[in-house]
Amino acid sequence: MKISRPFQAAVLSSLFLGTTMFTSVSMAETRITYKSAKSTSSYYQMAVQIAESMKTATDGEVIVTVEESQGSVQNVMEAAVRGGNYVFTTPPALIGLARNGKAMFKDKTNPAFADIKALFPIPSLTMHFVVGSDSGINTFADLEGKTILLGKGSFGAKEGAKYLKLFGLEGKVTIADVELSNAVPALKNGQIDGFVTAGSYPAPNVIEAAAGAGVKVLSLTDEQVTATKRTRLVIPAGTYAGQDADITTTSLPVVAYSTSKMDDETAYTLTKTFWDSREKMAATAAWWGAVSPDMVANISTEIHPGAIKLYEEKNIALSDQHRQ
Repeated sequence: MKISRPFQAAVLSSLFLGTTMFTSVSMAETRITYKSAKSTSSYYQMAVQIAESMKTATDGEVIVTVEESQGSVQNVMEAAVRGGNYVFTTPPALIGLARNGKAMFKDKTNPAFADIKALFPIPSLTMHFVVGSDSGINTFADLEGKTILLGKGSFGAKEGAKYLKLFGLEGKVTIADVELSNAVPALKNGQIDGFVTAGSYPAPNVIEAAAGAGVKVLSLTDEQVTATKRTRLVIPAGTYAGQDADITTTSLPVVAYSTSKMDDETAYTLTKTFWDSREKMAATAAWWGAVSPDMVANISTEIHPGAIKLYEEKNIALSDQHRQ
């Protein structure tokens, strides 16, 4: 059977048109890299939840790929060399340190750090001083002579040691040589009187301890909160089993950032989808319930113009520093 040249041309034209349409659809898909934390951490789980919410809410038009990281310092360092659709998490304080070449960023500063822009807050690192419910410990003063597990190398361990010193307990508390991963069994079998942990609340290890051993989480006084120079945070009553009153503690805000390389439309879509999905995420992961629009005030750097548009639409208060 002989195929005419006009028919061949029509077939080739249709194939070309189909390929072009497929390419256009593919091009419309926005791909974002989300640099989070270690894969074993709650913050990595949060990143996965955000990625799933973005895909669902945008009908697959926004695809977020989650990357494991070794921590916030690495996340910030990579912001200087990554492309436009790079999102990462870090405490706001580290942005200032990076821009000024201080602390862990000494001799590592980069002009590109000035292009970092905030998108939205995520659950804060929340300090928990956890003690056995029958330990007789009700205040920090009661920790004297007790055995406490701080862990090693983590933010919670460093912060816990700082608080013991601030509150006059340095040298008066026995520090247990046990890994934080063993805190709950160590508390149950009487090896320790309490442990310190920092993470989003409700913290999984505190939930486990409260359900299995019975615990109290110590509250800080207003004077103690001021002395720590951290952000005050209240864990509502009923968050943990047996908790019948609010707990006043401290926190280190954590924020999702991108850079000015990200276009305004993508930043707007990301920020809008996050807030629109927050309640659904909270239904399956309680830590999202701790995030509220008020936490935008914890952002101490500039906010991406695309995110600012969303906050203005929702009448969320912004400061001058957010608009620089």
